[in-house]
Amino acid sequence: MTPADWSAIRLTAQLAAVSTLLLLIVGTPLAWWLAGTRSRLKPVWAALVAMPLVLPPTVIGFYLLLLMGPQGPVGQFTQWLGLGRLPFTFAGLVVASVIYSLPFVVQPLQQAFEAIPPRTLEAAATLRASPWDRFFSVAVPLARPGFVTASVLGFAHTVGEFGVVLMIGGNIPDKTRVLSVAIYDHVEATEFADAHRLAAGMVAFALVVLVTLYVVNRPRAGESRA
Repeated sequence: MTPADWSAIRLTAQLAAVSTLLLLIVGTPLAWWLAGTRSRLKPVWAALVAMPLVLPPTVIGFYLLLLMGPQGPVGQFTQWLGLGRLPFTFAGLVVASVIYSLPFVVQPLQQAFEAIPPRTLEAAATLRASPWDRFFSVAVPLARPGFVTASVLGFAHTVGEFGVVLMIGGNIPDKTRVLSVAIYDHVEATEFADAHRLAAGMVAFALVVLVTLYVVNRPRAGESRA
């Protein structure tokens, strides 16, 4: 592989790691709220979180460009802060990746929190555990498989992004040229051998991800399957 390909792999891994960390920070309280709220607006918020599952990546990328561009509210705010513009930067890729991969983190966590028996949290409350204690000492350990699934899916989905990262980051070597864009470049240049090496690596990566999820979520001996 060429040095440019290795640079794309490194940048993709860095983007996926940073995005996954931010997704867990943002997605965990959101999933906890969705799992426990009785608000009439819950379906609306759940639908907003799930929007990236049904919207074309180019649509999301287009509106993010408008928001983060020089005339957009986010773009004007970042320029006012002295941070410059986000499009065609690594920071812009992170923002786009967090938004685009949000449902892949929130939904597994929400399902894991909803699976916790209410009596377990009620028992902790009777022992005078604060809401923070109940969350970190009871809910988080019980939702561990959900955290593993969310982390793996968030990381893998970020690695496989194409449309959003191409629109927000463009194709700048060593700055925004990620793995999926590198494969596209090789195919466009009819460099099929190079494209095959990178694509085959992504296929192997996807297989490892799916096997990991099946192993993590497989019922253990003695666990109820009801």
